[in-house]
Amino acid sequence: MASAPNLAELSVSELSQALKRSIEAAFGLVRLRGEISGFKRHSSGHLYFALKDADAAIDGVMWKGVAGALKFRPEDGLEVIALGKLTTYPGRSKYQIVVERMEVAGIGALLAQIAERKARLEQEGLFALERKLKLPYLPTHIGIVTSPTGAVIRDILHRLADRFPRRVTLWPVPVQGDAAADSIARAIAGFNAMPPGQRPDLLIVARGGGSVEDLAAFNEEAVVRAAAASAIPLISAVGHETDTTLIDFAASLRAPTPTAAAELAVPVRTELLDTLADLALRAQRAERRGRRQARERLAALRLPRASVLVGPPRQRLDDAGDRLGRALKASASGQRARLDAVAARLAPRLLQQGVARERARLAAPRVTPNLALLRTRVESGRAAVQAVARLAESLSPDATLQRGYAIVTSDDGALVKGASEALALRALRLRFADGTMGVEVKRGAPSSPQGRLF
Repeated sequence: MASAPNLAELSVSELSQALKRSIEAAFGLVRLRGEISGFKRHSSGHLYFALKDADAAIDGVMWKGVAGALKFRPEDGLEVIALGKLTTYPGRSKYQIVVERMEVAGIGALLAQIAERKARLEQEGLFALERKLKLPYLPTHIGIVTSPTGAVIRDILHRLADRFPRRVTLWPVPVQGDAAADSIARAIAGFNAMPPGQRPDLLIVARGGGSVEDLAAFNEEAVVRAAAASAIPLISAVGHETDTTLIDFAASLRAPTPTAAAELAVPVRTELLDTLADLALRAQRAERRGRRQARERLAALRLPRASVLVGPPRQRLDDAGDRLGRALKASASGQRARLDAVAARLAPRLLQQGVARERARLAAPRVTPNLALLRTRVESGRAAVQAVARLAESLSPDATLQRGYAIVTSDDGALVKGASEALALRALRLRFADGTMGVEVKRGAPSSPQGRLF
């Protein structure tokens, strides 16, 4: 090979820098269309990828400061239009495009990406109706995930104040850009991780209207999965009424606007009070109507008064009480009379029985009678019989009457035991040892503790 002494000798670095300057001068700013491949988000925040078509590929890089302004999340297979400067990377001897701005190459490509993601998540069951939670009728604490500076939060708070003021906790997040999806997903998970006493009863994820690119964060898989996994009922209020995002399918309920979400979250307090007042009035009317109908039914039965119902039984009870007292007195008097008669007959009968037994014993034949023993036994038996006779005679009422006592009875034969009983009667009968006589009771204060009969 012939030497070329006229050519300047360059180092590798010098050649690389010369190539870099030449390429940057020839292609200062280019607009490039291609499909993202090999996408990687570095821990530094920079994005690395390749743009390719059917026949070629070129490396691309997007620095962290520019990547944060993206309205969508780049991923493999997405066709984009990138605007940037063509340059080289001397360390690897290759050229690349430093992207300054990037957008989806047509709405059709982005919608196709969303449709593919929707079908995949729906197949997993994230949009199933049985997963959706019932909203509380009147939540005490509402958590809101949205931007703290937009009009959305003001509209929601104003609407809640008009309808039914509730405790509200705001979790501020960006609602647009490359970092929005992760922030929204962390906010939903953060509300669910709160202790039971601090955790809201209801969540509202809200954003104002915008293009498909503006709402891209709410179509991200991380946001959809966080909404589907929420143990707190969640209302999705993203965009205007015609806007639809994937979080709408995973939420417990979709609201057409953020203001409508506030209306769905709480009832109108004044309407609730009116309803309660109306129900109370209806309950009072029903109670009065029930009482009136009960009185009418009772009157229709024409039942007699209580005094009429209980009068005859009460009179029969009084008559039975009166008869019972007289019957008890008559029964007691009869029992006393029978007892006296038995006592009077007891002593002679015992004596006769004793004499009969002795006569039978004496009349019984003896093989060898012992007259001395027999006389002794006869005398002993006679003495015993005489003792029993004396005892019976002393216990007899007749013997008591012989000693000057008298038995006092009423006209019907009832025994009178004291002065108080005697004073309650008009006449008495006195039974003496030699006969019976009637006396009249004089009423007056007794002159001694024993009282006076006449």
